[in-house]
Amino acid sequence: MKPTSAIRLLLAGVAGLAFASPALAQQTVKIGSVLSVTGPASFLGEPEDKTLRMYVDKINAAGGIGGKKVELIIYDDGGDANKARTFATRLIEDDKVVAMAGGSTTGTTMAMIPVFEEAQVPFISLAGAVEIIDPVRKYVFKTPHTDKMACEKIFENLKQRKLTDIALISGTDGFGASMKAQCVKAAPNYGIKIITEESYGPRDSDMTGQLTKIKGTPGVQAVVNPGFGQGPAIVTRNYAQLGMTATPLYQSHGVASKSFIELAGPAAEGVRLPAAALLVGDKLPDGDPQKKVVVDYKKTYEDGTKQPVSTFGGHAYDGLFILVEAMKRANSTDPKKIRDEIEKTKGFVGTGGIVTMSPTDHLGLDLSAFRMLEIKGGDWSLIKPGA
Repeated sequence: MKPTSAIRLLLAGVAGLAFASPALAQQTVKIGSVLSVTGPASFLGEPEDKTLRMYVDKINAAGGIGGKKVELIIYDDGGDANKARTFATRLIEDDKVVAMAGGSTTGTTMAMIPVFEEAQVPFISLAGAVEIIDPVRKYVFKTPHTDKMACEKIFENLKQRKLTDIALISGTDGFGASMKAQCVKAAPNYGIKIITEESYGPRDSDMTGQLTKIKGTPGVQAVVNPGFGQGPAIVTRNYAQLGMTATPLYQSHGVASKSFIELAGPAAEGVRLPAAALLVGDKLPDGDPQKKVVVDYKKTYEDGTKQPVSTFGGHAYDGLFILVEAMKRANSTDPKKIRDEIEKTKGFVGTGGIVTMSPTDHLGLDLSAFRMLEIKGGDWSLIKPGA
């Protein structure tokens, strides 16, 4: 199978404008990506794919990296972990990439990690679960906030609202299962008691039975739904159909795109979730250091694709530019030197937050990078601290 995209643009006359180095002797810099452009996780992979294409074009138009054009090689795994691993191997053995920014889901990412670790090629994942970077693996990094952070941000808000007894309804996919485990682990630290738990599969089309059980459980003050894809939208619609809206419903950052609001419809009103500043860029105060980055990315993405921006494309933007800046600092196409510079990333202002990595932190974001949002009138609204 051929890559869905191989961008080969050489702009004459620009090489002299960028720094020259014997270490960057090749005429191209090969960067790989394996994304879920089609299949059940296409809502993740499609905006990631579009983002990488647009910004690699921009990088090449501006002179490339060290005067060398970027050759972007993207494979579509369709959300299949086995295909992802096969394509990861192809990127290493056949395409000879120097780095990788991709991995739309936790499942596909975990399948690819051994390939890049063994080859000693840096891999910046775009997926959510904390297990991707905890424990730290030498060549693996990620850009999205973790599921652990999502639990903590939600629990922080619940505590502020004096809501302590909750129910969990979780997806059984890799992300949903991982976030559920992280929420169970984090709950006692916030004085949160999980008094009942339910789950649903990725192909389930009705969660009325599980929600009916939660509704019948005495003392439930709020419901938290770890999951991504269509499942949380179905939960949200069934929640409203059962008349449960007086009980606050929290979703994860796994639904941080306008497609969730469209799928859930009016039932999404009042749902809260932690998400990146990207979704509310125009609502940020002018002094916010992220405002220019997220507003510019939103405009570029929406003008270029005619589609609403999502945080998922933002993860690809962050991964690409963390990688590009590291390559510039390394002044080399040596994967080991690039890896070392990624780990030294400090104060990078991205769509997901301000990133400072270290040998013990291959994410580089803290809880302040998350914003707590509420859906109002079919759009995102920023919740003020303490509300």
